[in-house]
Amino acid sequence: MTTASLNVPYVDIAGQHASIKEDLLSAISTVIDRGDFVLGAEVEELERRFADLCGVRFAVAVGSGADALTFALRALDVGPGDEVITAPNSFVASAACIAMVGATPVFSDVGADYNLDPALLEGAVTARTKAILPVHLTGRPADLDAIGAVARAHGLHVIEDAAQAVAAEYRGRRVGSLGTAGGFSLHPLKTLNACGDGGILTTNDEAVAERVRLLRNNGLATREDCRLWALNSRLDTIQAAMLLVKLRHLEAWTTARRRHAAYYQRELSNAAGIELPVDRPHEKAVYHTFVVQADRRDELKRYLGERGVGTSIHYPVPIHLTRAAAGLGYEAGRFAVAERQARRILSLPVYPDLREEQLAHVVGSVRSFYQRGS
Repeated sequence: MTTASLNVPYVDIAGQHASIKEDLLSAISTVIDRGDFVLGAEVEELERRFADLCGVRFAVAVGSGADALTFALRALDVGPGDEVITAPNSFVASAACIAMVGATPVFSDVGADYNLDPALLEGAVTARTKAILPVHLTGRPADLDAIGAVARAHGLHVIEDAAQAVAAEYRGRRVGSLGTAGGFSLHPLKTLNACGDGGILTTNDEAVAERVRLLRNNGLATREDCRLWALNSRLDTIQAAMLLVKLRHLEAWTTARRRHAAYYQRELSNAAGIELPVDRPHEKAVYHTFVVQADRRDELKRYLGERGVGTSIHYPVPIHLTRAAAGLGYEAGRFAVAERQARRILSLPVYPDLREEQLAHVVGSVRSFYQRGS
């Protein structure tokens, strides 16, 4: 295969599972043989191990990352009449969870790291603000010291959207431990991924953890004791069993993602036409996505596709400009940084199983695009 014809898919989920398939099947078989499919022993073990991973007292496994955030808001009594500040450049679930509890999403612009700009938060706080929901976008931790200072000054909760950031660190602490609660996604495309959907909430607040356990299980403390109206959002025992297998590989996978990111940063550091993410000394990004900002982004995306390089855009339409958000009253131009980034961002492949020749092909293809001109 020539370099020009080398294929580099944006993701390779099947490839990730190839080397651990037998372990996954064994874990599934154990659950099937026992017949313990709902809130089984593996769910409890996953919760214990995930709490240890994040450095928190409690973790509660649920059906999705969006449910983890929604339940965090409900557990903190956020609802109609309240406002929650979040970023406009995330996946829509970051704002949807706020709307789904009856509160109003309020957006604030982001900085060069794609995360909430703490300097702008004061301007978004009103008498109705109940919480700030920062997103650790791309797997890079938001500036929780500065965001936390604003929250404390106004008596607000901080709920971390850590959907993309399992094992990311901020000043030596894991995300999910820095606010009142954290919500993680275990979607198949995430860095710790179920073979289906899943999520997990983290907190040091026992009352929050206890209420989320009720919220995920139809409000049931026991089968005869229903304490509140709630839905069914339990993580399946089979998914928990497979996630326990994958937890054994998480550190190696994260190291590989960071190694690939460092390769791009090194090899594209002097390339014209693109801006690269920058690692800062006080943080450990896990690179769920490796996002560059590119001149002539759409042309570059097409060119890379022609050369067998898969890419994606996270996300092409800021949340405040979606039809779902029309009733909030935001217009184009309101969040200049997020909107400019949305026109320029492009995610390059960064999954753990990338080979050296694939990485070199991505770099060579980006360079050749800009060298060839318009």
